[in-house]
Amino acid sequence: MKIFKNNNGFTLIEMMIVLLVISVLLIITIPNITKHNSKINSKGCEAFVKMVQAQVQAYEIEKKEPPADIQALVKEGYLTEGETSCPNGDLVRISAEGEVTSAKKETKSE
Repeated sequence: MKIFKNNNGFTLIEMMIVLLVISVLLIITIPNITKHNSKINSKGCEAFVKMVQAQVQAYEIEKKEPPADIQALVKEGYLTEGETSCPNGDLVRISAEGEVTSAKKETKSE
């Protein structure tokens, strides 16, 4: 009489090797992602400034003058309330000539 063994499962050693490989891949990739996070935020801020500049131009075409500040764009519906600063927290400013720039958020130290 023959007894057949069912060998379809994984052994503990095989599972530990797979977990080790996954852990090594995570250890390699996570620092690379965090390194590039500041670059991603600065590129997002550049894109946001260009978008606000386009809204300033649309405002100028309609109103025949540049907006006084970013709140004027929000008030007139060109931007929403949450769109007044860059994704990385930098403030967006509009000059008297209608030029849009971003500046680091000033922190208060007490």
